[in-house]
Amino acid sequence: MQPVIDFIHRLTFDDLPDDVITQAQHCLLDLAGVAVAGHATRLSQILENFVCSQYPGDVPLLFSNRSASACGATLFGAMLIDSLDAHDGQVLTKGHVGVAILPALLAAAHEREQQGQAIDGREFIASLVLGYEIATRAGIALHRTACDYHTSGAWNGIGVAAVVARLRGLDASQTQEALGTAEFYGPRSQMMRCIDHPTMLKDGSGWGAMGGMSAALLAEAGFTGSPALTLSDAAVADIWEDLGQRWYILEQYFKAYPVCRWAQPAVEAVRELRRYPGFDVQRIREIHIHSFHEATRLHKVHPETTEHAQYSLPFSVASALLDDTISAQAIAETDAGLFHPRRRALAGMIRMHENADYNALFPAERWAHARLVMDDGSILESKPAIARGNPENPLTLDELIDKFHSLSAPQLPAGLRTQIQQQSLSLQTLDRAALNGFIKLLSSPLLPSTGSPR
Repeated sequence: MQPVIDFIHRLTFDDLPDDVITQAQHCLLDLAGVAVAGHATRLSQILENFVCSQYPGDVPLLFSNRSASACGATLFGAMLIDSLDAHDGQVLTKGHVGVAILPALLAAAHEREQQGQAIDGREFIASLVLGYEIATRAGIALHRTACDYHTSGAWNGIGVAAVVARLRGLDASQTQEALGTAEFYGPRSQMMRCIDHPTMLKDGSGWGAMGGMSAALLAEAGFTGSPALTLSDAAVADIWEDLGQRWYILEQYFKAYPVCRWAQPAVEAVRELRRYPGFDVQRIREIHIHSFHEATRLHKVHPETTEHAQYSLPFSVASALLDDTISAQAIAETDAGLFHPRRRALAGMIRMHENADYNALFPAERWAHARLVMDDGSILESKPAIARGNPENPLTLDELIDKFHSLSAPQLPAGLRTQIQQQSLSLQTLDRAALNGFIKLLSSPLLPSTGSPR
């Protein structure tokens, strides 16, 4: 356990390889775009009002002119990002890290600035990387040792506790208590329940993030927690032995579409079939998707809410067949989105089939292939496909920038978008004053949503 605590407090910007620094800046930009787009969801509106009434304080909320306590701002920020399933993830955790780390880091950095102890861009990057390294390993460790599949909130709060312990200057004993408390109070919510019945619960990251922030604040005040077994148990020791050598932030994926990662191999499979000469979506009569078990659990055919749509393989595939992509607008609760008659008709044609070979490769690899039966009886069958945006087939920087602008353009003015893009991608150059200005940009109020929910 002591090497982990030493890593939390001794990691410096100069310890980070160049590609790790670059990846951290990409993660920041990507999360910012998702946060902006998340404001169009009903979930975010409910949470914003909730934290302002129940957790009052002066910490700015992400892309809002309102504020809450550090715990409230962290809860809101994580729920906001989690409200749109477009944020980064890691295959072995079967979940998401940045969604919890960024809101907590922003809250802790704001409080440092208010106390006259502002951090600069280099420290912001080091703390962000720290959060990814601790949380990713905690997630892998929990999956190895727990008998059920828990949401990201069950483990990403441990990374939050580490970041906040670092920025608040907790000593080694307090840090150990913070990590243990974050693990103990992390929501052991069952992920497949929300897959089978998609609701605003999502991936548990809001409560995990708030739990991690609370754990650090409690430890600072003298609260004691039980040992964090995901960090200290002998059964997971190998996961922690390469801290500072293997950088898990480099093994995060970026999403091309705002839907569950498990649906995206099937999306790429049907996008391949759209390239066939003479392809006409109007001629499709049957759609067969072959994938791993967990993907076939994304079964909602005709979603009534954006949460349904984000966890729906049929709707994701239908949207990709229609548009060659899946936009945030396609999963909005509007007539052009969820209730578009052609999307719903295509979704109704889809039949899902579990593939044993793909099951054997999950979670490290996620595969699917598609088979279309056309109106003349001809068959189009794709090659096995994986999602785009993995370390082995990454989105380009231009694609990440385009994604940021696509997600944020409806509600964030062009000038602000450009500033956030430029400063995110040059974060290491920002001194304390410039970083404080950047953090204020991330609390800029948005333009009214152009969406028209039914």
